Amino acid sequence: MKKTFLYKTAGLILAISMLTGCQIAGSGTVTAPEDTTSQASFTSTTLTPSSPFDGTTYISESNLTSVGQELAEAEDDGDIEDAIAGVDVVQNYDTELSVPTYITKQDDTWFIVDCYHNRVIYSDDLNAPLDEWYIMSGDATQPHTIASDGSVYMIDDTENNRVLIYEKVNDKFAHTQTFYDIGNRPHYTVYNEITDTFYVWSSTTGELYCFRHTSDSTRMYLTDIKKIDELDGIYVRSFSIIDGYIYFVSGVSDTDSAGASNIIMCDLDTLEIKEKYTVPALVAGMVQITKIQDYYYISVSTDTTGSQDYATIIKTPSLSDLSQGKYEDIYSTYFIGGGTPYYISNVDDTYFLTEHRLKGHSIWSFKVTDNSITNVTSIF
Repeated sequence: MKKTFLYKTAGLILAISMLTGCQIAGSGTVTAPEDTTSQASFTSTTLTPSSPFDGTTYISESNLTSVGQELAEAEDDGDIEDAIAGVDVVQNYDTELSVPTYITKQDDTWFIVDCYHNRVIYSDDLNAPLDEWYIMSGDATQPHTIASDGSVYMIDDTENNRVLIYEKVNDKFAHTQTFYDIGNRPHYTVYNEITDTFYVWSSTTGELYCFRHTSDSTRMYLTDIKKIDELDGIYVRSFSIIDGYIYFVSGVSDTDSAGASNIIMCDLDTLEIKEKYTVPALVAGMVQITKIQDYYYISVSTDTTGSQDYATIIKTPSLSDLSQGKYEDIYSTYFIGGGTPYYISNVDDTYFLTEHRLKGHSIWSFKVTDNSITNVTSIF
């Protein structure tokens, strides 16, 4: 009987804003909440765990790469070694990052999405010099994020409208599968353990692509495409799954769409809109929302006109307060300011911020204690 490794597992404003894909900071006049803790306001629901995916109902299955095909046909360990013989372990050759967008950790390995170097790099030591890291992927053009469930690693290949699937085979990361025609500029990828689903956001079409694999296989399937019609044509950089709901940050549009200046909260399963939160024009070009303790932390790339002069980080206990300008601008207080803050991720009790345009300050770590940022450290 064959041992099938692959299947077995344990307009102008818009153009300006998308030019960096990612997008120096000024600050608007804002009002900090007077009684921060008492004003905290959150909406929550309980996600229902998804039934195991049985591989029978789906839209399309992945395209196998040549390595993926050889692994699928492998009958023994020797065949597996032959299949990955051409997969080289390449050391990173840059000493600086170029517009990093995301950092995360899976098992004992750290990953950085080095967007403008068109690669994802990895290391078991976060503090190792960048030229001692290794290149996981050089196949994507301006990737933005990576997500993993421990079996497969999914990378959004933003400028090629693809999703790339990698697997770790005998200590090598092999590109085994690809999905093509994933919306327009897929920009943000998340794996949710409760729904056992990878979610990939098409940043300008309002579409959320859902991917799954069976419990005994790593072969990936596109299982659903959900859409928010009013976000079609608006550049929305990310979404966040918070307390059972999915939140889409406000974006920018070259048609002056009213829908651009809203944070939209939806049912994760149906994408039915549950709530809209109007945001001021100065912070409308948002990057990401992260809930930490009693606050929402929001990174901002531009205002509604696409100007990066308004790049900042704000925090608020209630999204409803944003429309009244009730938020605290914390960017220059903790992170120097003057750059473009991007995605925030967390590993255990530590949060990480990627940032653009500030030499020597492109990735930060920090902690949050009693709703206050502490232990801020510039890593790269």
